[in-house]
Amino acid sequence: MPDEATAAKAPRTPKAGRDLPAAIAVGVTLLLVVIGSLLFYPLAFVAVATAFACVGVWEVTRAVAGKGIKAPMTPVMIGALAMPASAYFAGPEGLLFALVASAGATVLWRSLDPEPGAVKSILSGVFALMWIPFLLSFVFLMMRGENGPVLGLTTDLSAINPGVIQVIIMLLLVVANDTFGYLVGVMFGKHPMAPKISPKKSWEGFAGSLGGATLVAIPATVFLLDQHWWVGFALAIGMVFAGTGGDFAESMVKRELGIKDMSNLLPGHGGVMDRLDSILFAAPVAYATFSVLGQF
Repeated sequence: MPDEATAAKAPRTPKAGRDLPAAIAVGVTLLLVVIGSLLFYPLAFVAVATAFACVGVWEVTRAVAGKGIKAPMTPVMIGALAMPASAYFAGPEGLLFALVASAGATVLWRSLDPEPGAVKSILSGVFALMWIPFLLSFVFLMMRGENGPVLGLTTDLSAINPGVIQVIIMLLLVVANDTFGYLVGVMFGKHPMAPKISPKKSWEGFAGSLGGATLVAIPATVFLLDQHWWVGFALAIGMVFAGTGGDFAESMVKRELGIKDMSNLLPGHGGVMDRLDSILFAAPVAYATFSVLGQF
């Protein structure tokens, strides 16, 4: 037989660069775990999300270390643990204090180390703190809302904290942004948004994200939060721009570091940061939108 017939075929790479079945399975599982813990035991969600923040910090600092810049891991990891808890139990003031204390501890810890490269090391640690646990902590500020943190099991879903519903809507919009953008981009994408940063993201996919997020946001805010329809519309626009910005930000970091994924912990997705990237930028935008527009 000809050599061409017996040669092993190279594995096909999906147009959007993902193992779609694995990505869907992992994504659905994570969404069920997250929403289930949010609804029935918010403290479990805080613990899970904090663990994700710590893994994300580890992924980023490990990737940066590949360029010879080693962040002071002890104060950075303590800060990654402290900021979510401070935000949930003490509110914005607690989060701000935890951020300042963590950054200060990082500077002091590394300043006492005689090894060269202190400035780059400190900047790396503070960057990881502000990018991951600080931005993610806006989720916990949303959760606590005006009613404060929920400590026990939630058995009566009719009396659930509105902040929990806001977080669920935000997560659904992040998923809608990613899913609709992916599907429309695969089918119709021809015009790249930023080919040097993320060549697979297209303007057609971005339009799909806007349309899909709007379809989810308006009924969710009207029926679940009893808000005006335009609050949902504004939220959808903000989530798509923030989520896309988060994707681009991580893509730029990975391109500068010369890596494809932050890690391979999540099949079909890459690393934890490859799932958190959109949420990190979306969380403060959702918090601000609900805090301002939710008053009308």
